[in-house]
Amino acid sequence: MRAVIQRVSRAVVTVNGDVVGRVDRGLLVYAGVAADDGPTDAEQLAKKIRHLRVFPDDAGKMNLDIAQADGGVLVISNFTLQADVRQGRRPAFTAAAAPETADMLYRELCERLRQLGLPVETGSFGAMMLVEAVNDGPVNILVDTKKVF
Repeated sequence: MRAVIQRVSRAVVTVNGDVVGRVDRGLLVYAGVAADDGPTDAEQLAKKIRHLRVFPDDAGKMNLDIAQADGGVLVISNFTLQADVRQGRRPAFTAAAAPETADMLYRELCERLRQLGLPVETGSFGAMMLVEAVNDGPVNILVDTKKVF
């Protein structure tokens, strides 16, 4: 699984004008599932998100994790993170998981985050979503379970 993890002061996702997920101080996570991903990838990514120290402590150092910062997580499914742009100008998405698998692992990631004690909001899998975020920092972290574990 690949993820873009953004520290935000707030983020909201809407579908057809209706708010489906929102978070105040916390993390906005775009998650892309690859065809060769499985439940272990969701578990590893959830643990990485939970323990990533990207929030400032009293000295202003990035030393606190999401729970210590009393933040929430907004997770958005994003198959385009699996894009391959090495050839031509149009991205190829052949590495992305089939929708049924991607949905299952996206839900698994969200459930694992909840099991780790985090408040989790989500987008709508497969829907055209509008995401608004106020980046805090900005802090953006790229994580790929095939490269960091």
